[in-house]
Amino acid sequence: MNEIERRRTFAIISHPDAGKTTLTEKFLLFGGQIQVAGAVKSNKIRKSATSDWMDIEKQRGISVSTSVMEFDYSPKGAEAKEDETYKVNILDTPGHQDFAEDTYRTLTAVDSSIIVVDSAKGVEAQTRKLFKVCVMRHIPIFTFINKMDREAMDTFELLDDIEKELGIATCPINWPIGSGKEFRGVFDRNSRELEIFSDTKKGTSIGEVEKVSIDSEEAKSIVSEAQFAQLEEEIELLDGASAEFDQEMVSKGELSPVFFGSALTNFGVETFL
Repeated sequence: MNEIERRRTFAIISHPDAGKTTLTEKFLLFGGQIQVAGAVKSNKIRKSATSDWMDIEKQRGISVSTSVMEFDYSPKGAEAKEDETYKVNILDTPGHQDFAEDTYRTLTAVDSSIIVVDSAKGVEAQTRKLFKVCVMRHIPIFTFINKMDREAMDTFELLDDIEKELGIATCPINWPIGSGKEFRGVFDRNSRELEIFSDTKKGTSIGEVEKVSIDSEEAKSIVSEAQFAQLEEEIELLDGASAEFDQEMVSKGELSPVFFGSALTNFGVETFL
């Protein structure tokens, strides 16, 4: 593919504190641009986030201007040939309303947008405003439901909230297994595998992802009996009720692929990338 075809430019948008800057850091981490990811937590910085470079951003723990970061990435990893590697441009935008004009301008220059939703709060005010700009410009929208390692809203309620509040159909690509202390990982609907995550050393990509077919006996021993039964029930309901993936609708901004995870602990981040 040529240089234009291999470029992917995403804007990451959300309501303040949904986790977009932390997600940006993890993209850089898995893209090999940094060795240890910074994070924003309770408005205090444990190693400043790479995208929050201004003094006020470091002091306040918020993004006040759009930062652009670039890295090469291929799902094939180090074995990928040059023409199989994408040049990813990530634009980390301000979430606070006071600095929203910068975000609006940024959305005129991107191929797609990533909306980050806090799993405990659902769609919030600033998310609605920014989403309307994406719809107006027919920008493809990918949704990352973050903070699944904390107590979350019911998963179907979250999807319903997105569809009602934002007026876009959703297509979950994976599905969470529990939330909060009971969060065990995600179910990949395409491969029909359970991706079981162990916690990582904070800020690094160190950690194991165990993949097990949902049809195997091993799967039933990894998660509790109650969780497995709930997962099977939810998958059956999902397969019958949710929209099917349609690339053309995604490209038009009419369907949003949805991923679940936790940026802080790396759950689902590389899968999303």
